[in-house]
Amino acid sequence: MIADIRHARRLVVKIGSALLVDGATGEIRRDWLDALADDLAACRARDQEVIVVSSGAIAVGREHLGLHGRALKLEEKQAAAATGQIRLAHAYQETLARHDITVAQILLTLADTEDRRRHLNGRSTIATLLRLGAVPVINENDTVATSEIRFGDNDRLAARVAQMMSADTLVLLSDIDGLYTADPKRDPSATLIGEVDDLTPEIEGMAGEALPGYSSGGMVTKLAAARIAMGAGCRMAIAQGRVMNPIRAIETGAACTWFLPSAEPRTARKRWIAGTLNPIGTLVIDDGAVAALTRGKSLLPAGIVEIEGAFERGDPVAVRSRDGGRIGQGLSAYSSADARLIAGHRSAEIEEILGYRGRDEMIHRDDLVLG
Repeated sequence: MIADIRHARRLVVKIGSALLVDGATGEIRRDWLDALADDLAACRARDQEVIVVSSGAIAVGREHLGLHGRALKLEEKQAAAATGQIRLAHAYQETLARHDITVAQILLTLADTEDRRRHLNGRSTIATLLRLGAVPVINENDTVATSEIRFGDNDRLAARVAQMMSADTLVLLSDIDGLYTADPKRDPSATLIGEVDDLTPEIEGMAGEALPGYSSGGMVTKLAAARIAMGAGCRMAIAQGRVMNPIRAIETGAACTWFLPSAEPRTARKRWIAGTLNPIGTLVIDDGAVAALTRGKSLLPAGIVEIEGAFERGDPVAVRSRDGGRIGQGLSAYSSADARLIAGHRSAEIEEILGYRGRDEMIHRDDLVLG
């Protein structure tokens, strides 16, 4: 995989609090954010899809609630997030409006990425926003998340979003320009590692703890994010974010560390569907549907002749031909109850039958593995 942002198809950019928020005043660094927005607009101009994962809501909100200068209780963090998120979203809206780009705010919890149906709903919403030309700006839903269900840092949240969306590139903008052999703030002989293709114990041993400040994630959380991203076939960069136009800086050769997976995102996702998930139901399809699938098409309700088992939307199901031959397996876009109602019908009839408009496909080709 080529370590170059310009080759990205779907790019996720994570922005830390220490970059976005002035530590002394608690105000958003508007000049820096404008420069970053210019970078994101340049990515959009070359037809790249862009997703932003942004910290900063608590850091901004605490100042306006008079909560500066001390550690916050969970409920105080939630209150700070409630007021800070408004200011943060407005700042992104204003800066990207200069490029006629629409911003959409999405708040996620850990459970939203782990529960299959919520995962699919989130994936569908973000994919629709990207298709409509918007830039989703995602943050952890600190207002409702408890300590037991929080990510606790947005490095891992960004990696989960990249995994959810089958992104091919994730950039963690940080206050350090990559992974060093030791902490360069403490060891002047530490050297930058340019590329990592395997998270060995030696590599993981190079991580240090976060220094005091607004940032909740140190190198340990960044390597945890790298493991998630690489497992999803997504390359990841840790790069210096304090410079103006940090994305352009990476493109023009600024030092950073690239973590390179062994598989492309779609390949990794299909490996997960084929090798990790056990089907809990079966869709029997006609000969025309079998032929369509072999040509790389999605499975439509019209081609289904029988449904076996009980399953919910997002569950893995086997796909078989009339004679019982295995065709493949995938993730169903409908529950077994709804699937039985729309089986054999055209996609245009789904809304009339079910009373709501779902996906046109029973299994989208991106969620289907043949063989």
